[in-house]
Amino acid sequence: MTTALQAGRRLITASLLLAAAVGCAEPGGTGGSAAASCAYLVTYDGRTYLDVANVDFTVGEKLGTATIPACDDTPNDAGDTVPERRITAYEVEGTDPAVAVAVGDTPAEAALMRVR
Repeated sequence: MTTALQAGRRLITASLLLAAAVGCAEPGGTGGSAAASCAYLVTYDGRTYLDVANVDFTVGEKLGTATIPACDDTPNDAGDTVPERRITAYEVEGTDPAVAVAVGDTPAEAALMRVR
């Protein structure tokens, strides 16, 4: 692949990730807006990542293990806590892992995650 083509792919990937980040930004202000307590997020290499939908990406090499934190979005209901679990983190081709990773039990099931 030529250097110009690689640079173009990186620019497109970065643009899509930026667009997804802007689209997922929380509105300002106080009160009145409901938010899910348990957003799909993972931690990997000291960073927290949120999922990104509707963006094409290519899964690269295995990086290691990411953590999905425990979640209790109904604290007054005993037994509804989802326990912490581990999941495989993969590189996203053409993207620095400090920006985005893919996570899943297999590369075919991996979901795109962007740094928070």
